[in-house]
Amino acid sequence: MEGMSIALQSAEILAIDTPHSRNSALYRLTKQLLQKHHKKVRPVHDWTVATTVHLNVLVHAVLDVDAQNQKLKTSIWYQEVWDDEFLSWNPSMFDEIREISLPLSDIWAPDIIINELVDVEGSPDLPYVYVNSSGTIKNSKPMQVVTTCSLETYAFPFDIQNCSLTFSSILHTVEDVNLAFLRSREDIKQDKKEFLNDSEWELLSVSSTYNILQSSAGDFAQIQFNVVIRRRPLVYIVSLLIPSIFLMLVDLGSFYLPPTCRARIMFKTSVLVGYTVFRVNMSDEMPRSAVSTPLIGVFFTVSMAFLVISLFKSILLVKLLHDERNSGQERPLFCLQGDTDVDGPRVDPRAQLAGVPEPICREHLAPTGTLEEVWFQLKSISAYFQTWDQSDQQEVKWLALLERFDRLLFQAYTIMLGLYAITLCSLWALWGSSWRLRAG
Repeated sequence: MEGMSIALQSAEILAIDTPHSRNSALYRLTKQLLQKHHKKVRPVHDWTVATTVHLNVLVHAVLDVDAQNQKLKTSIWYQEVWDDEFLSWNPSMFDEIREISLPLSDIWAPDIIINELVDVEGSPDLPYVYVNSSGTIKNSKPMQVVTTCSLETYAFPFDIQNCSLTFSSILHTVEDVNLAFLRSREDIKQDKKEFLNDSEWELLSVSSTYNILQSSAGDFAQIQFNVVIRRRPLVYIVSLLIPSIFLMLVDLGSFYLPPTCRARIMFKTSVLVGYTVFRVNMSDEMPRSAVSTPLIGVFFTVSMAFLVISLFKSILLVKLLHDERNSGQERPLFCLQGDTDVDGPRVDPRAQLAGVPEPICREHLAPTGTLEEVWFQLKSISAYFQTWDQSDQQEVKWLALLERFDRLLFQAYTIMLGLYAITLCSLWALWGSSWRLRAG
């Protein structure tokens, strides 16, 4: 017992002689800073002096581009820095501690929001901020923000999007809370070292502007970051553009089949089925937007319209030729074989349509073998061949008309395909020039 008491006394003497550890200094400093701090009051001694909040944004990745709902989901690193005049201390009095972390909920923080914000998904809640001895507070946090953006998909897959992130205070006017840039605008614009370049989208630049929003409630400071991104089109060139051009060329080659050939109808029907299947598969990869339609979708719809018109024309031609040929099946040449039909002579419908008088084969008009009967037979033969000649002429007229329409359709299809190729090449060139401009 006596030895134990001696050990306890030695420990107490050692504790008294040991200087205060850094943890105890940190505890005293934190207690002193927060004991009389009022987080509900803007931290300035002179209320007429505005609190300046310095902002910075680093774009980390583009997670999703929803053209149908006009939304952009990005992962950013957000930083804001401001001065709190009530959170400063002398480092020499607290073991040279020059920076500590404090709970964000225990101090005043600016009410900065993103005006285009729709939702915040998967952003970690970081409860602490750094405060240095001069009262400067640094609040940094990663965010996954879903913002509204006017997405233009007309040039898909060579489209370039420009979406903005506008930061401003909700209630404080510029007289109370002002905004400023934490870095120079040029550094912000060219800084892409944190961006993940292995996604579908490529970051071109992040330009920034400062402006004052004037409203009936007062003047509010705003800082806008314009995130310019562009799509990498290689996967869509391989899966969409090249197959669509091949289908158009195959359909264009079908015009070289004879217009009267029924195999042409079967061939175009097969191409139409291929168009339909490809269009269904393509709809899953193309962006859907109620504002604009991708140019590739417009050209593909026009190509299907040309295909349907050409197919309908071929069906109409076969139907007309079939009707013309079936209208002359009854022939008046039976009179040359003698009139053995007791029911009377037969009438040629083609002769009736042409207005040719019916051949008269009556035995009581003249005896068999007379010149008069021979004359009637010759007239009947002549009327028959005149009727067939008129039918052939009508068929030739229909063929000439539809072949002329077929050539016109072929020329229009060729022009449309040429415009399609030129437009795609132009969009690709503009896409490449934006890359060269960024690299320069």
